[in-house]
Amino acid sequence: MTTVGLIGSGNIGGTLARLAVDAGYEVVLSNSRGPETLKDLADELGEHASAGTAQDAAHVGDLVVVSVPLKAYRAVPVEPLAGKVVIDTNNYYPQRDGAFPELDAGEITSSELLQQHLPEARVVKVFNNIYFAHLAALPRPSGATDRSALAIAGDDAAAKAEVTAFLDRIGYDAVDAGSLADGWRYQPDTPAYGTLYSADPTDWSHPAQGDTEKLRAALAAATR
Repeated sequence: MTTVGLIGSGNIGGTLARLAVDAGYEVVLSNSRGPETLKDLADELGEHASAGTAQDAAHVGDLVVVSVPLKAYRAVPVEPLAGKVVIDTNNYYPQRDGAFPELDAGEITSSELLQQHLPEARVVKVFNNIYFAHLAALPRPSGATDRSALAIAGDDAAAKAEVTAFLDRIGYDAVDAGSLADGWRYQPDTPAYGTLYSADPTDWSHPAQGDTEKLRAALAAATR
């Protein structure tokens, strides 16, 4: 059985853990505070979930999700992620992360920073543009007419294919947005960020389908 390692198990990471278990994956949860703080979540998810350290999640994960604040990306283990597909859910929020001049200047994207930190991993950017409650509410079976799509970006075609298959299993279609350098197209303050999956842009209480065509149009409308 494929194991999904989670480095960071907050709103997005915890939601992905639930979706992965429901789709038949094993999951290993981790965070910066220690495995004991994740016992309740692991117990809730059942026998296919366990809690460990970030090193544990990196070592045992066949697919590894990095869902930590950007300011902490240098703490992500490097060696155990060599050769693995790494899903990056992150965004750059200066008010939380502090200033990154190269990001402010548009010289690089946040996922490219993670890729530089993990030179032998295969990083794919996804899940950064959807609110965690919408992520939990919108999965649909393959072929459903009301299925939503998520954007992916990466520099490795095989890695993107693996992530597309993962998305399909947890209930989403994928739209290839290009390379990691193209990941800015669905970062904060773009049309594809957040409100695409909300029935009311001013109130995110009610999720709404964000289908493939709607997502493609939003990506195309993005400007820097």
